[in-house]
Amino acid sequence: MPSLPEDSPDAAAEADGPRRRLPPEERREQIIDAAVRFFADVGLDGNTRDLAKRLGVTQSLIFRYFDSKQDLIEAVYGRVYLDRISPGWAALLRDRSRPVKERMTTFYREYGERIFDHDWMRIFMFSGLAGADLNRRYLDHLGRTLLLPMLDEIEAELGFAPSPEDLWNLHGGIVYIGIRKHIYQMPVPDDPYPGIERAIDRFLRV
Repeated sequence: MPSLPEDSPDAAAEADGPRRRLPPEERREQIIDAAVRFFADVGLDGNTRDLAKRLGVTQSLIFRYFDSKQDLIEAVYGRVYLDRISPGWAALLRDRSRPVKERMTTFYREYGERIFDHDWMRIFMFSGLAGADLNRRYLDHLGRTLLLPMLDEIEAELGFAPSPEDLWNLHGGIVYIGIRKHIYQMPVPDDPYPGIERAIDRFLRV
């Protein structure tokens, strides 16, 4: 008999031990949390059969909560990327009662605290290597809601507008701190934020 497709809701994986019954929402959150760690470890090509084994559940149980593997990856995208964007950052960056340098420094400190993380960095890398559109969608959203408004605020206060490319270079340099640590396993400063502040100073020419 041919095997069922890996992403079929009727496919089942072997599971060891009894499964504890959880309320549906709690079970769904448990699956998402496990999927984040799983895809960070093995990449987006990892299959849900192996994820089910990690969880100690059947593969069919995963598909009770997610229509397909892609549906699960969308939930991972929301958890890893979108849920870490603070709803207060847009207001922070537009708060003209504070100098723009202070706003940018505060933003990048808070942003770094959320993305200098093993799961975020590795899923970001694996998504890029796989050609998945998660990174593009995330960066489009980040640019539209936070980085381009940041350029407006710089021009309003300092009278000049750096190019979007220059701002993306600053942003990429900050993200690279996490890549060095979590992807390349290279040493990074215990406190990266003085270096980030100096990079912002150079960017603003102050």
